[in-house]
Amino acid sequence: SVVDKIIPLQSEASTFSRNAMSALEIACVVAAYLLGSVSFAVIVSKGFGLDDPRTYGSKNPGATNVLRSGRKIAAVLTLLGDALKGVLAVWLARLIDPSQMSSLGIAAVAVAVVVGHMWPVFFRFVGGKGVATAAGVLFVLQPLLGLFTLLVWLGTVLATRISSTGALAAGVAAPIFAWWLMPDMPSRLAVLIISLLLISRHHQNIAGLIKGTEGRMGKKA
Repeated sequence: SVVDKIIPLQSEASTFSRNAMSALEIACVVAAYLLGSVSFAVIVSKGFGLDDPRTYGSKNPGATNVLRSGRKIAAVLTLLGDALKGVLAVWLARLIDPSQMSSLGIAAVAVAVVVGHMWPVFFRFVGGKGVATAAGVLFVLQPLLGLFTLLVWLGTVLATRISSTGALAAGVAAPIFAWWLMPDMPSRLAVLIISLLLISRHHQNIAGLIKGTEGRMGKKA
């Protein structure tokens, strides 16, 4: 009957309504993207009177490339700033009442802040590779996930002295850890998306590793 056909449609519409993001969640996603768009590599380098990191070395506005300037403190501040973006975005989203901020909304915020770092609106969409920002996101989403992924990164970097190998290894490991440690599907998918974006941003590094030309950490530009 007509009634029998309408009831399933109403049920599907109700399910979509529950899963769709609210205006508040969308606003938080936009705010996370804008926060991610703040490039600490460029800001810190300018503050220290250094060259724009987009003009030397790997031309990547990140802590590893800033380290090539020879100013370790500038690299550390860049690393901390980029990681703090990820921490703040997800932490602030989690402070919102769960009735207004769903797990899907938090997952979208986590992805948005990393996307902002990679393609920052304030810097003509020329951003970094997202390693530090992703690390900040993971630690807030699930502390053990952040810790285990960091250990993979650290162990790989210590073994190879190449930053990109650590990032790639962490990118592969994070979704595996997430599937094990995180019960909700939106968070698992967020980690998977972030990892895929991170790996894709390292395509030139992958080519360099294959050719044997990838630079080691701390080497001046």
